[in-house]
Amino acid sequence: MTGPEHAPGGRSQRVRRFLGRRRYTLSGLVGATLFFCASVTPSLLPRGWVFQGVISGLLAATGYGLGVLITWLARWVSGRPALPAPGGTARRVLSAAAVVLIVVFCWLGSGWQHDIHRLMGLAPPPRGGYVLVVLLAALLFAALVGTARLLRRATRALSRLLGRGMAAPAARALGVIVVVALIVGVGNGVVLQGLFGAADRTFAAVNGETSPGVAAPGSPDRSGGPGSAVSWASLGNQGRSFIGGGPSVAELEGFSGTPAMSPIRVYAGLDSAPGTRERAELVVRELERTGGFSRRVLCVIVTTGSGWVNAQGVDPLEYLYNGDTALASMQYSYLPSWISFLVDAERAREAGRELFDAVYRVWSRLPVDRRPLLLVFGESLGSFGAETAFSGSGDMRNRVDGMLLVGPPSSNTLWREFTADRDPGTRQVLPGYEGGETIRFAADPAADLVNPPTAWGRPRVVYLQHASDPITWWSPRLALRRPDWLDEPRGGDVLPAMRWYPFVTFWQVTADMAVAGGAPAGHGHNYGAAPVAAWAQIAPPDGWSAERTAALTGLMAR
Repeated sequence: MTGPEHAPGGRSQRVRRFLGRRRYTLSGLVGATLFFCASVTPSLLPRGWVFQGVISGLLAATGYGLGVLITWLARWVSGRPALPAPGGTARRVLSAAAVVLIVVFCWLGSGWQHDIHRLMGLAPPPRGGYVLVVLLAALLFAALVGTARLLRRATRALSRLLGRGMAAPAARALGVIVVVALIVGVGNGVVLQGLFGAADRTFAAVNGETSPGVAAPGSPDRSGGPGSAVSWASLGNQGRSFIGGGPSVAELEGFSGTPAMSPIRVYAGLDSAPGTRERAELVVRELERTGGFSRRVLCVIVTTGSGWVNAQGVDPLEYLYNGDTALASMQYSYLPSWISFLVDAERAREAGRELFDAVYRVWSRLPVDRRPLLLVFGESLGSFGAETAFSGSGDMRNRVDGMLLVGPPSSNTLWREFTADRDPGTRQVLPGYEGGETIRFAADPAADLVNPPTAWGRPRVVYLQHASDPITWWSPRLALRRPDWLDEPRGGDVLPAMRWYPFVTFWQVTADMAVAGGAPAGHGHNYGAAPVAAWAQIAPPDGWSAERTAALTGLMAR
């Protein structure tokens, strides 16, 4: 049997053609090398080898694409043919230079990871792990570039097919449009919708579960308890944890040394009422039933996406006021915050606005001398929702007695406004606004909230934010624009070696977001017991002292 595929040299020719199609262009490899080296520079949080390998592979592929694109644009603008590929000697020299550069930056990168791990009190990883970084990055790079080439070949094939019935330029343009439309359509209609659908089913099931150790309350002071219009089953997983949590009367008395009241906690889950407004009104009826409007403190809490309320953010109020408190919240989604931000951001806005307005309508009709302190708390996506009840700093001064917003995302409208309009000479990571008259920013509230040293009136609004929190500093603009927080002296828990690079910093901070909540307390998106000192400044009870703040901070940290 004979044929071209069996002719002498036929197999070797096919192999050469196969390898030729997979040869990488020089300009692309230069871009890939530079982007790989930039990818191992430090960002906000420590990274293990897996995350570093993924980031490095993604950025190497991005650099390759940009290198190819720049070369193509230069040829197109100049009208000149492509430059001849460098000879064997030149390629070997360039390859050797790239290897040296990669080795040097891997060594530097491992050193930067040592520094940032130690800065956050973590044991540094072994330096040898960067061998795995290079291997994982190379695999991901090859997969991404290969996928892009397959799409390019599909576009060319479609353009040739269309070219049989129309002019070549029109066929090429239409081919590109069709392939891009298919990619976007598949991504949105199949992949994304499939992922969101799977997440929806998964977290709906989780919402129906009850965490170990959480039981229905026997007190009428809690939603889901005796006399409540809200059933225990309708509260959802996080609502049941919130209602079943918090300090007991005995624990409050053990801390204060005086008789304590039973704290009031009310909550409405997604299944408690059909709509956002109905749930907000149900929360108000629960406050009226339990006597929440007659307590010394009433705190409106906007949850994160799943309905979660951080105990370290709200339990301190019950200790500060020895149980003479009412905490009110409701659920607007059962998806985690990062998914809720993509698909439920409007629901977060609506929930924050409806809940606060419903409580405020009743509270504002009470005699001034009989009103409880009206406070607001929101963390992460909860701070995003909490802001929407207010039009600006003047509205905050007029309608609330104090606010604590923890780990605000950069999408927070008012936070962006206050930060952009910060007082001259103050840094973006810790801005001053209107001389600190109402709104102050803090990373360490015990130290930062005394600045500026001018009088701090009432109400008091605090944004608690870490310089190393990627949730606060991530923005799409990072891809092409250097932010002020990297143009200024770095925050206290950010390495001075961190620099901004186009595209690179965007993907680094994006990856940091995935591990932000797992950072040590006091770093990243983990604020630990810091809300204690913040609440002690925002709404301190009579006779409260710095010693009591320190004692409660220690208790909450444990």
